[in-house]
Order: sequence, then structure tokens, then C-alpha cells
Amino acid sequence: MFSRFLVYGFMGWAMEVVFTGATSALLEKDRSATAKTYLWMHPIYGGAMLLMEWMSRKLAHVHPAVRPLAYLPVIYGAEYVSGWGLRRILGKCPWHYSRGLHLHGLIRLDYAPAWLLAGYLFEPFSRRVQHALRPMPPEAAEPVRLTPSTETVAATG
Repeated sequence: MFSRFLVYGFMGWAMEVVFTGATSALLEKDRSATAKTYLWMHPIYGGAMLLMEWMSRKLAHVHPAVRPLAYLPVIYGAEYVSGWGLRRILGKCPWHYSRGLHLHGLIRLDYAPAWLLAGYLFEPFSRRVQHALRPMPPEAAEPVRLTPSTETVAATG
């Protein structure tokens, strides 16, 4: 589980960098496409995606096109609760939404389409992560040879 947490956190960082860089380039006309994230975001993304992974198993009977709607409150909840907590601990939230339709500056409701897309892409990404991090069964491992193979002996002999 810790490996998936790490991968999900890195994926969240990458997703945020792409989103903030594209936003600065397209909306703010920043030709350098300046992107921004926070170290705090890694555990937030990692934890939220582990929760979404658990939800994915519980919602397996629900149509795949509907499941991203179930992830949306998890995403907003993780963003709001972590932002509120960071504001209490640090004295301010590292992000503060002052534009758009926001709730207490901690979440932007007009980002729902982007978060729905993230929820839609989460399941195929999560399946690949889980598959890649699955331990290899012992019988699938290449046997270790302690003696030279017949090809090696023939080539050198």
C-alpha cells in the first residue's frame, strides 16, 4: 500500500504541475507556462487516491461512467479538509482560491469538470499501478543458474 501511496502522490504532483502550467500559459498568457505545486500535496494526493482505490472496489457494480461522480466528493473533501487543516497548522492554506466559484478559498467548485476528468482517468491509471506493483509469483521468476549453460560451454570450449 505504501508503494501505491508514493506513486499516487507523484502522479498528483505531475497532474497539478501540468494543470497549473497550462492554466498560466492559456489564461494568464504566461509564455513560460509557470507551474506550481506544494510539498504538502504529495500526501494529500496519495491519501485521496488510496481512498478512491478503495471506493473503486466498493463501486465495482456501478457503471464506470457514473463512478467519477462518486469520486468528486472525495476529491473536494480531501482538498477542503486538508486545506482547512493546513490553514490551522501553518496559519494559512498554501493555496487560496479567490477567483471563480469557491468555498472559503479552499475549493473551487468551477473546477468540477477537471476533477471529473481526473476521476474518469483514475481507474485505468490505478489498475496499471496495482498491476505494476504486484509481487511477482515465484514460479514466474527466471531461475538462477549456478553452472554455465551448454551454449556458454560450447562457445568458450
